[in-house]
Amino acid sequence: MSGKKDLITARDLAEKLGLSVETIWRYTRENKIPYLELGNRQYRYVLDDVINALSSHPENEVVKETGADYQSKKPFTYEDYLKLPEETGYQFEVLEGNLTKEPSPNVMHQRVSRRLQRILEDYFMEIDPEGEVFDAPLDVTFSDITVVQPDLLYIAGSQKEIIKENRIDGSPELVVEILSPYNPRKDRLQKMRIYQKAGVKHYWIVDPMDRTLQCYALYGDNYAIVASGMDEDTVEHPDFVNLSIPLGKLWPEAE
Repeated sequence: MSGKKDLITARDLAEKLGLSVETIWRYTRENKIPYLELGNRQYRYVLDDVINALSSHPENEVVKETGADYQSKKPFTYEDYLKLPEETGYQFEVLEGNLTKEPSPNVMHQRVSRRLQRILEDYFMEIDPEGEVFDAPLDVTFSDITVVQPDLLYIAGSQKEIIKENRIDGSPELVVEILSPYNPRKDRLQKMRIYQKAGVKHYWIVDPMDRTLQCYALYGDNYAIVASGMDEDTVEHPDFVNLSIPLGKLWPEAE
């Protein structure tokens, strides 16, 4: 894990979070996100610090900037979700009562997911033969109004009771999300807050475009980053002994 914290501009921050620059300026003025003032209205930000600040907000207003695709006064439930007609090329989730709709993952996303899944399966087969690694699409329910489909997830052998016939009903030990170019804000903020609240011990975010991996672990009620890397780095996780992830093998150029 690198101790270096890179400073980025408001425009870069907005792009990484899937927000408008105007929203970043507004949250800066309202002191809702941490920032460093370099001079006369020259502001810089640390991505992880901003994410932590936003994800710990009790009612995170940022995630409502564009909102879910479908919203109503009545919360959308798992029962409603099961009645949805299939729509080719799209996937649905229910995030705290709001139904969201996004295009299905692209080829690069699938390649990265498959390569990371192989690494995780090989590792957990050795240390926890009773555990299982699953990939999307597979429903994970945290409540009647929250249904997610993580890109990858690991269920420890001691958790097998949460594996049901058609879904995972409870919190996996590890959840991995591979950022979508359509809505990075959802994984970095909204779903991070959901996983945090649900007690998912480990949450990893993979960004194929920036070629980065960020590993968060739950300490108390909040996530803290415990390992990270980019490009050709090898990430070693402090909580998973002898797990090494050579990032260079994940990216499409490694094909």
